[in-house]
Amino acid sequence: MTNPEELPDDLPPAQERAEEALRLLSGVPFAPDVAAKRLSRGSGVYAWWGTPSALPELAGTPNENVPSLRLLYLGRATNLRGRILRNHLRRSGSSTLRRTLAGLLVSEGYRTTWTDRVVLVPEDEARLTAWMHAHLRLTWAEDPEPVSVEAELVRRLHPPLNVHGVDPEHVEAAVVAAKNAYNASSRPVDAAPQPAGDQRGSRG
Repeated sequence: MTNPEELPDDLPPAQERAEEALRLLSGVPFAPDVAAKRLSRGSGVYAWWGTPSALPELAGTPNENVPSLRLLYLGRATNLRGRILRNHLRRSGSSTLRRTLAGLLVSEGYRTTWTDRVVLVPEDEARLTAWMHAHLRLTWAEDPEPVSVEAELVRRLHPPLNVHGVDPEHVEAAVVAAKNAYNASSRPVDAAPQPAGDQRGSRG
């Protein structure tokens, strides 16, 4: 997050910046491979849009320029390029979006394992990335202090894959269930059982 002392003195109010961000986010979305060539390393907000065949039961607000694309997820980043390319399009361990998608696509047989958290196995990381390239599109808007802008847009648009910051009546039960199913899909390997009568390490 940008430190308050680094923000311009004449920074417009969050609501005004949210309007400008929404204008940019509502532009024609880019395929991930095209976005990868255009994303900056600045901070800002971003929106993932779904094609008609991507999670149609959870489709959100239509894109103003391409109505067949529906808003699925809003996020923020201190480094837009890094967040999208290194996290959302690569690693489930550092992307809430990827974990949610894997939970929703359970019928596709995505497999997980435990490292220091639940992650997709390497083959399925690659498979999910390919699915995202095929079904999702991206827009973004730079902003020096994206936290408040993201909060305003999530509250206003309630994207179906967002949970935090969404009014309770707009939280999708299927998304919450998918997150829980993903998180429960793998657990740390239990320690080897102790020999009978060995009480070392027993809990008091």
